[in-house]
Amino acid sequence: MQHLRRIGLFSALLFLTTTAQAKPFTYVNARFGTVCTFPDQIFSKRMPEPENGDGLEWQSADGASVACYGGYNALDDTPKSLVENEKASPGPGEKVTYSKTGKNWAVLSGTKGDKIFYRRS
Repeated sequence: MQHLRRIGLFSALLFLTTTAQAKPFTYVNARFGTVCTFPDQIFSKRMPEPENGDGLEWQSADGASVACYGGYNALDDTPKSLVENEKASPGPGEKVTYSKTGKNWAVLSGTKGDKIFYRRS
């Protein structure tokens, strides 16, 4: 089965001014091989790992979070169909304000209440 490498649910706030000064941390998910790099000095609180081992989430002191996980592409989505499906049925309270696709990637961004979300698959 084809993997959909989802580097997603980047619910990180875009207003973090110390990002440029923070050194990067790279997480590699052992189950799916998904790779994410982010400033671990900002996202320093690691949340408990899910039992299925599909990824991890980290939180910052101000409540922003970044999650990195993988999953199977059970619906055999293309980047374009993934974006179309997400835009047609956004999560509860979500408003998609930006989307872009490439040959093997898709990006969605928007708001959920007063939070900004960013997803890359």
